Amino acid sequence: MKADALRGHLDALLLAVLDNEPRHGYAIIEALQERSGGVLNLPTGTVYPALRRLERAGLVESAWSTVGGRERRTYQLTTAGRRTLSAERSAWQEFASTIGAVLTPRPAAG
Repeated sequence: MKADALRGHLDALLLAVLDNEPRHGYAIIEALQERSGGVLNLPTGTVYPALRRLERAGLVESAWSTVGGRERRTYQLTTAGRRTLSAERSAWQEFASTIGAVLTPRPAAG
């Protein structure tokens, strides 16, 4: 998938994989890969700065935890993050529906 295709959607994708449970950074990357059937393989240099930006915006919060014997920063949604994710999902549904209506072939007028 082209990186340009993700522009503007990365934050929503990160919030979505944090919806059900807190995760550390690498687990977030793995969840994106798994949920996308391997299509989304984002580098850490893309994911970690975005997580820090989301944290500064108050949409996620982080804490250090021990995972598999290693200290890792674990991220989870805040209340504001859940509201933002809900709004992003609604906006995505509207966008996808609109674009789908335009791109779906129509029978020739006849």
